[in-house]
Amino acid sequence: MAEKTLVIACGALAKELFALQEMNEWDHYDVQCLDAQLHNRPSLIAARLKAAIDNRGKGYNKILIGYADCGTGGAIDELIAEDNRLERLPGPHCYSFFAGEEKFLELANEEPGTFYLTDFLVRHFETMVIRNLKLDKHPDLLDTYFGNYTTLVYLSQVSDEALVNQAVAAADRLGLKFRHIHTGYGGLEQALHIAEPA
Repeated sequence: MAEKTLVIACGALAKELFALQEMNEWDHYDVQCLDAQLHNRPSLIAARLKAAIDNRGKGYNKILIGYADCGTGGAIDELIAEDNRLERLPGPHCYSFFAGEEKFLELANEEPGTFYLTDFLVRHFETMVIRNLKLDKHPDLLDTYFGNYTTLVYLSQVSDEALVNQAVAAADRLGLKFRHIHTGYGGLEQALHIAEPA
């Protein structure tokens, strides 16, 4: 087991992790995913990671934390500083590591009022956005949440016309302009390449 890397990741990355594992025929890492609903409760992420590391991490010499900072205010980095086996994905959030930090900053500066979606968020738009914000029961809150946004940017990991159509529908539902940028797996794939044994 010591030759493998343990990846403890956000459930929002599960599909991508297993797709990369299959596509590259990688067997050098094991995966444990935490509940994607933590996406909306970032204050809980570091404690859940610590519990997963304590529970599953015994016997691994390297553990890749499949989170960016994700709104934890540095709490993940504080956890990593306590254990030299740990490293996390680069960047403040998954949008930046899929797009690349330079490209993401360019997009953010180009249009600050942008709402971003990944493949996961397109697939779970109804649950993660509409229901979590209670827009299904209180559509009058739409302008409160999204009144300062102008554009929805879909950063896609796979080429799938159905997902693009769903993202267009999401933009329409929020009253935003639509833009699609295909990023592939970005920094996630790079991090897993780095985790390959020598």
